[in-house]
This record gives sequence, structure tokens and C-alpha cells, in this order.
Amino acid sequence: MQLYFKKSGRGRAVILLHGLLGSADNWHPVALQLAEKFRVFALDQRNHGQSPHSDEMNFPLLAADVNEFMAARGIESAHVIGHSMGGKTAMQFALQFPARVEKLVVADMAPRQYAPAHEKIFSALLALDLKTFLARQEIEDALAPEIPSLVLRRFLLKNLGCNAAGEFFWKINLRGLAENYLQLREPISASKPFVKPALFVRGGKSNYVNSEDEPSIRELFPQAQIQTIAEAGHWIHADQPEEFLRRLLEFL
Repeated sequence: MQLYFKKSGRGRAVILLHGLLGSADNWHPVALQLAEKFRVFALDQRNHGQSPHSDEMNFPLLAADVNEFMAARGIESAHVIGHSMGGKTAMQFALQFPARVEKLVVADMAPRQYAPAHEKIFSALLALDLKTFLARQEIEDALAPEIPSLVLRRFLLKNLGCNAAGEFFWKINLRGLAENYLQLREPISASKPFVKPALFVRGGKSNYVNSEDEPSIRELFPQAQIQTIAEAGHWIHADQPEEFLRRLLEFL
């Protein structure tokens, strides 16, 4: 699995992993700042962005993809940072390939199983017949009844491509993601903990990480620092970029 990536900066390697239905571009502002001190690789995970599509998708496979990426580029170890689904990939990677990870950062994600929260989104996207649309705005409007949030609709439509003939297509493997959604909700587990430094940053306005998650985080990551950015929601690095970056650089 040869993952697509964006590289910037010089120095010690940093790997950035995006969330479900996202891409490397989600990290762009953070990557620009990190590139002043580090060599930054923002990856498109499988079935996302410009990376290859696959019928199989689970966290051990996603972790193996990152390992393959690093091995192909001669990166022995790196700081690994993941948000949401990418946070679970980062956790699994640290547990599965601990020698590859110097420090781990997880943005608003716990290692537990999550309730289904994206099924309505998948249904709405899969229901669209893209051949019938002539303009991106028409697609945005068609999604509005099922996805009333304009911000969310525009985030999702970053996954929409248009070929030379003016035909729309999904850059993501939409059906593959929907069919593997159960695996992407499953908890992270391992036979041994990751004993190196780890930072878990949660959003004070998000319910993705709560006090009940702390024992499971510390069981798998005994050196974990758990911090809260009070005014941030789930998208911490977009909601409070300066504060997130300050804590990130302080930790790294």
C-alpha cells in the first residue's frame, strides 16, 4: 500500500494522520508550523485522498501501512500525531511497532469502541447519483436535507473530484469505507503497553474523550499526559490551532 503524502520541512520526522473522510490537507496549517522545526509527512490513509483503495480496512492494516511508508523512505522512527480515526491508527501503530514511534500524540480520541455516528452520512453520500449533477452546488444542496450543517457538507465535499469531461466522482473509496465502518469503530487492544511519552489532547466541547476513558488510556499508554483545550470541539487543531500547536510543540 503506497500511501500518498505531502512532505515539508527538515529535521526529525513527524507523521500526521487524518480522521475518517478526511485527508492530509486537514493538517495543512499545523504542518506548515511544524515544518519550521521538523520534517513533516502528512499522509492520506488507505481509501482516502489520493491513496490506493482497498476492500480491507482495519486498524492493524492501517498501522501496517504507516510502517510500510516509513520503511520505504528509510525513516527509522518518528513522532506520530493522529486525529480521530487517525488517532486510533496512531495508537495501534505505537502498540504494534513501538520502535518506530518516539512520541505519540492523539487528538480527541480514546482507544475504546465508539457508537455509530456516521451511518447517516454514508447513507446520504451513497444515495447520490453523481452522473445526474452538473455543478458542485447542486450536490451540496441535495445533501442539505440529510446533512443540514453547511460546514460538514463542505468538509465532505472536499472528497469530490471532477474529471476532464466534467463528471463528478468520489476520490475516497466511499463504499469501502461504509462497508468497513464496523471495524473502524472497534477498540484498540494490545498484549503490551506503549511505554514511551504520549500526549492525549481532548476538546472541552467534545464528547469523544471523557473521564471514564482515562483508565483504558493509561493501561495502554502508562506515560500518557491527558490534557483538555476547553474551547475546542472534536476538531481541536481547527478550532483552537494556536493553543493546540503550543501544547504540541511543548510536548515534542
